[in-house]
Amino acid sequence: MTTPTDHASRITEAMIRADWPAVADTAALWIAELSRQGQHDPRPYFAQNVVQLIRGAFAEAWRTHAKALQEEADIAAVRAWVEQITDAHPKEATIQLVAGLFLAQSGRSEQSLDRYQQAAALAPQMPYPHYFLAQIHERAGQPELAIKEYREVIKLDPAYLPARMNLGVAYQEQGRLELAIPQYREIIRQQPDDAMAHANLACALAEQGKLEPALLEYKEALRLNPNDAPTHFALAGIYEAKGRMDLVMKCYQDAIQADPTFSPAETATGWILFEKNRFQEAMEAFNRALKSDQNDAGAYYGIGRVYAARGKREAAWENYSKALKLEKDHDTKSKIMNHLFKEGGTWDV
Repeated sequence: MTTPTDHASRITEAMIRADWPAVADTAALWIAELSRQGQHDPRPYFAQNVVQLIRGAFAEAWRTHAKALQEEADIAAVRAWVEQITDAHPKEATIQLVAGLFLAQSGRSEQSLDRYQQAAALAPQMPYPHYFLAQIHERAGQPELAIKEYREVIKLDPAYLPARMNLGVAYQEQGRLELAIPQYREIIRQQPDDAMAHANLACALAEQGKLEPALLEYKEALRLNPNDAPTHFALAGIYEAKGRMDLVMKCYQDAIQADPTFSPAETATGWILFEKNRFQEAMEAFNRALKSDQNDAGAYYGIGRVYAARGKREAAWENYSKALKLEKDHDTKSKIMNHLFKEGGTWDV
C-alpha cells in the first residue's frame, strides 16, 4: 500500500523535474486513496492547485483551493510540507516557485514576490515565475511592470497562452488595441477553439469601431461556449449600435437563460421595458437584478425612475440615493444627478 509519505515524495520529485502531468496524476491517485479511506489531507489538493495555476486553469484552481487552503488547519499542514520541501531543496527553481504559489494562495502575495524572483534567477529559461510576478504587479496597480513580465514569458515560451491572454487584456485596458489584438489572434491561431480569445478579440474590434468583424467573433465565441452570459450581453451592444433592438432584447434573454443570476442583463432589459412605458415589467426586471446583485446601481436608478413615473416621489428618491451611493462610474453618476436636477431636486454627494 502506498503511504502518504510515498505520495508526497513522488510529488516532490516530479516538481523538481518540472513534470507537472506527473504531479497531477500522483495527486489524483493520492486523493482517490484518501476518498476510499474516508480521510482528508490538503497536500494533494495543493499539488493539484499548483498544476492548475501553471496551466492557467483558474476556475479549476479556485475550486481546488477550497479543499487545500481554506481552513487554518489545512494551511498549517501545507505550510509545514512546503517549508520541509524548500529546506531540503533550496536551489531548485521549481520548489521556489511552488513556495511562492503557496504564499500567494494563502494570502501572502507580497511575500511570494521574493520566491518568484529566486525561481527566475535559478532557472532563467523558465517562464512561470515571470507569469506569476506579472500577476502580482497587476494586483499592485503596476500595469507596465506586469506587461514587461508577460512579454518575458512569451519570449521564453511563445506557446504559453495564458500569458498571451493576460498581456492582451493588459494592453486593452490601456487602450492599446493595436497591441492587444495580435495577442488574441495568435491565441486563436494556436488554439482555434478558445472561446475567450474570440470574445476578447471581438471586444477589441468593437472598441475600434469594426462592428462586422466583432459580430463574427462574438458569434464564434458563442458557438464554442453557448452558456457564456457576458458574451451574450456584449453581443447585444453590437446589435444596439446597428439599431437592431429586437436582437438586443434576445441577447439579454439569452444571457439570462445562460446565467439566471447575471444581473446586468436583467437591468438592461428593465431599461428597454421602461423606455417602452412597460413600467410593471421593468420594475420586475430591476428587482430580479437586485436579487442577484444588491449593489447594482443601475437597477436602483431604474426603480427610482419607475416610482417617479408613478408619482411616488419619496420612494423614487430613496432609490436614487442608493444608486448614487453605489455608482462607481463618474460619467454615469453625473448622468443620474443631471436627471435629478431636471426633476427639480438637488443632491449633495
